[in-house]
Amino acid sequence: MATTSVEIAPPSRAHFRTGAKGIRDCDLLRSGIYVTDQYVGYVEAYKEVAVTVVNSAVTRPTVETVYGPVRGMDDGQVKTWKGLRYAAAPEGDLRWRAPQPPERWTEVVDAVEFGAISPQPKSPIPLGTGTRAAEDCLFLNVWAPSGAEPGSTPVMVWVHGGAYIFGAASQPLYDGRVLASGGDVVVVTLNYRMGAFGFLDLSGFGPEFDTNLGLRDVLRALEWVRDNIAAFGGDPSNVTLFGESAGAGIITTLLAAPAAAGLFHRAIAQSSPATSIYSSSRAHTVAQLVLDHAGVTADEARTVPFEALVDASMYVFDHVPSTTPGTLAFAPTMDGDLVPDYPVKLAREGRTSAVPLLIGTNRDEAALFRWMRSPLMPIAPATIRAMFDEIAAEQPGLQLPSEAEIGSAYSGIRTRTLGLHVARDVGFRMPTLWFAEGHATVAPVYLYRFDWTTPMLRVLRLGAAHATELPYVWGNLVMGPRDITFKLGGLKPGTAVSERMRTRWTEFAHGRPPGQDWAGYDAEARRTLVIDREDTVVDDLDAGIRAAWGDEILSFR
Repeated sequence: MATTSVEIAPPSRAHFRTGAKGIRDCDLLRSGIYVTDQYVGYVEAYKEVAVTVVNSAVTRPTVETVYGPVRGMDDGQVKTWKGLRYAAAPEGDLRWRAPQPPERWTEVVDAVEFGAISPQPKSPIPLGTGTRAAEDCLFLNVWAPSGAEPGSTPVMVWVHGGAYIFGAASQPLYDGRVLASGGDVVVVTLNYRMGAFGFLDLSGFGPEFDTNLGLRDVLRALEWVRDNIAAFGGDPSNVTLFGESAGAGIITTLLAAPAAAGLFHRAIAQSSPATSIYSSSRAHTVAQLVLDHAGVTADEARTVPFEALVDASMYVFDHVPSTTPGTLAFAPTMDGDLVPDYPVKLAREGRTSAVPLLIGTNRDEAALFRWMRSPLMPIAPATIRAMFDEIAAEQPGLQLPSEAEIGSAYSGIRTRTLGLHVARDVGFRMPTLWFAEGHATVAPVYLYRFDWTTPMLRVLRLGAAHATELPYVWGNLVMGPRDITFKLGGLKPGTAVSERMRTRWTEFAHGRPPGQDWAGYDAEARRTLVIDREDTVVDDLDAGIRAAWGDEILSFR
């Protein structure tokens, strides 16, 4: 089958704006969100050369998967395999279908380059030089400690974020060397279909269109891990699924999906938009918008060039939250099949998979969206009121908190930053608390809040914004001289923060408590780890916002 691909161009200047004191977003490398593709290319090339020069004893380990042999790289510390196919190309008749197993091969596949990524619009997310987008994108990557014996080592499977439309497993930030070698874990990163290709629900147009394709891709990757990871040194009975933002949303959704039971044994959800799960009717409306903008029918959407669907996706991605504040264009759908009901509701009913969960958010989540001038989060008072009005109209029986009740949680907050706090809590913190409280009735839960920031990020009024925890989890703190995050200091304490976070995350993956100081979350003490220059554990950290927002799950349907 012929495969079409395109080069992902670096973000245009229009994707960036001038920040505080003339600093541009494209210089803000450290959040893991803005890196110039050209510079990342230099870094990646340097890494490859450095590995070759420093360690001349590089070997080429070959592993036999159930589909065929693959050959990676072993530099004496970490073994790496890139671009491993876990599903057949979702092209042609498979464009709108659940992923299928790949065909077997007999020749050794050289697994030293990343595979193509899901088609997506031009993005401010750093994807690396020469990244290709193609529908044939269902690939994953493996990093394993060089000494890992077959079937011996805990596995951590990463699901990247990006609002269900941007990002890739091959982002430089997600290089798994540090995590694998320092934490004695096997790290897997995976691509999944995004935007229209992964989260467009066309099932209302006929049974030949499957639902929640992006979720099903992640399940297929987990099946690959179950069947193959032992040969790479991983223990298939000890798999931790971890992810951030949309990736964390996929994880909280799969915790409520019976089909995912048994495919992972622990979960870590960083900044999950857990309530961004929509009904089939809302998803059908979005699907019609995409088809209309692309100028095709559902049947024609099978064969239209994927670039037309990418263009339509970007239009709808901006249009939906602009017209209905607080909603995403693309998100998992409550289809009654893979997703039987709303995940937070199922968690509150004690109907999630009984696996330990580490979950939390960042203190200043919404600051990133203000910086980007993104409509994804309602921050201005008018858009916040519009969001409440829309929810009230959609669900007349829902007991919404009054403005006075909500305001009681933010009495000491300046008016000009009030919207940031409200948006943070309605979009991330309260959904996380609702999910954590429910899941704690079936399995251990560890709740955190990430507060650490650097002097430069404070100057830029970003603080501990959305995604700023990522470099610390991965141990990839400094990308080079263009990285401004530590220009005003903070690298030494930031390195210590990273070491503690990686230790906690990997200890959890090993099945051990993520620190002797961090007890599980329950409805009585509600212990919460605050990650900062020095970590602290606080009882009922969120008492004020919990009282203000109430127990009703506030979300769109």
